[in-house]
Amino acid sequence: MERRRLGENGPALPVVGLGSWLTFDVDEDEQDMVDAVVESAWREGTRLVDSSPMYGQAQARLGHSLAPRREEAFVATKIWTSSTDEGRDQFDAQLRHFGGRIDLEQVHNLVAWESQLMWLEEERDVGRVGLLGATHYSAGAFHELERVMRTGRIETIQVPYNPVEQEVTARILPLAEELGLGVIVMRPLGERELLPGPGPARLAPLGVESWPHALIKWCLSDPRVTAVIPATRNPEHAWENARAGTPPWFGAEERKLVEELAR
Repeated sequence: MERRRLGENGPALPVVGLGSWLTFDVDEDEQDMVDAVVESAWREGTRLVDSSPMYGQAQARLGHSLAPRREEAFVATKIWTSSTDEGRDQFDAQLRHFGGRIDLEQVHNLVAWESQLMWLEEERDVGRVGLLGATHYSAGAFHELERVMRTGRIETIQVPYNPVEQEVTARILPLAEELGLGVIVMRPLGERELLPGPGPARLAPLGVESWPHALIKWCLSDPRVTAVIPATRNPEHAWENARAGTPPWFGAEERKLVEELAR
């Protein structure tokens, strides 16, 4: 199954990354929890991590956990502000958190994307940024996301995709494939409404061990998807999620069964 890498030096694909929304916005006294989750995912091969200034202290906590292994990590984060001056301040903080470079810098929710991309392209040219991308969580913004994709100024997009949230299949995923853009999936496990789902006994014919495993593999079985970024505060769950990034992949019938179970 052919996929687009997240750049020439991106991690081996398919990728189960590690998100940080609602999980790593914690004070220093919970750094041990973040360290344990990162270590657990790392042992199973996770190298992609995703964050944002929107996620409070998550970038600082991730940066601390990644410090001894930064050279192996692929750090994706975001600029989230309508002000270019504040955007530059966010970027400077990210450089401090993540060892002086960002592998993938994304314009979060398309906020002021035209003005933010202007200076981010300069940072990419001098090597402090590897790739540029754009994100949005809402299907209502996909028309604008299409416009950004067609500019040729970004290399990746980040969008929601799971068995009950498939709006991206109409236009976004086909366009990403046409343009050769990487696709990072947010919300592969849904917004909690998909958890808990069917027990392992019902999923045994799919060769998976848990419902989250099935949902992640459902996403990665779409060859247009480059990576998924489930978030968790549980080290065991991080390890289990990462295990879903290996073959065999679902065919059409298996994906349909997961969709039926999700409904």
